[in-house]
Amino acid sequence: MTKSVTYTAFDGARRIASGPLPEVALAVKQAIESGAAGPVHAYDDTTGRVTDIDISGSPADVVARLAPAPAAEAPAPRGRGRPKLGVVAREVTLLPRHWEWLSSQPGGASVALRKLVDEARRTTAGAERMRRARDAAYHFMAATGGDLPGYEEALRVLFAGDRPRFVERLAAWPADLRDHAIRLAFPEDEEQKSA
Repeated sequence: MTKSVTYTAFDGARRIASGPLPEVALAVKQAIESGAAGPVHAYDDTTGRVTDIDISGSPADVVARLAPAPAAEAPAPRGRGRPKLGVVAREVTLLPRHWEWLSSQPGGASVALRKLVDEARRTTAGAERMRRARDAAYHFMAATGGDLPGYEEALRVLFAGDRPRFVERLAAWPADLRDHAIRLAFPEDEEQKSA
C-alpha cells in the first residue's frame, strides 16, 4: 500500500491545514484572503520543503490547477527486454570479475542483479525510511525554526536519532511547529499510534 503525499500549511507558527494538496491550497487561499498574520507557507510532508501554490482565481480554479493531468498513453515500447513486464534495458559497467560471477549465477546476470537489488532494498528499507524522515524534518526546521531556541542542538540530536532529546530541544518552540517537526522526524511513532 503506497502512502499518499500530504501537505501541511502554516500561518506563521500556527498550523492551518494538513492533507491532500487541493485541500491545503484552499486553506492557504482562505488564510491569505482573510488577512493572515503570515507568512503563509505550505510544506510537502514527504520532503519538508516549501511547496509553491498558485492561489489566483476562484477556489475551483485553484483545485483545477492541482488536479493530476490525465495519463498520456505511453508510446509503444521498443528494444530488448520484456517490455510487458516493465523490464528496461540499461547499461551497467562492471569489472571482469563481477561479470564472471554474475554469469555463473543461476538464471544469468539479469536474474542475479535483480535478486541483489531486491535484497538490498529489503535490508536497507528501514534505514532509508529513517534517512528520508530526518531529511524532511531538517528541511522543515531550516525553513521555519532557524532563529528559534535550541535549533542547532535540535538538529544535532535529530541526526543522532535521539527522539527524547530532540523533543526536549524543541520544548520552547511554538506547539504547532514543534509537533510537526517531531511528526516528520519520527513518523513511525505516528504509525504506531494509528495502528
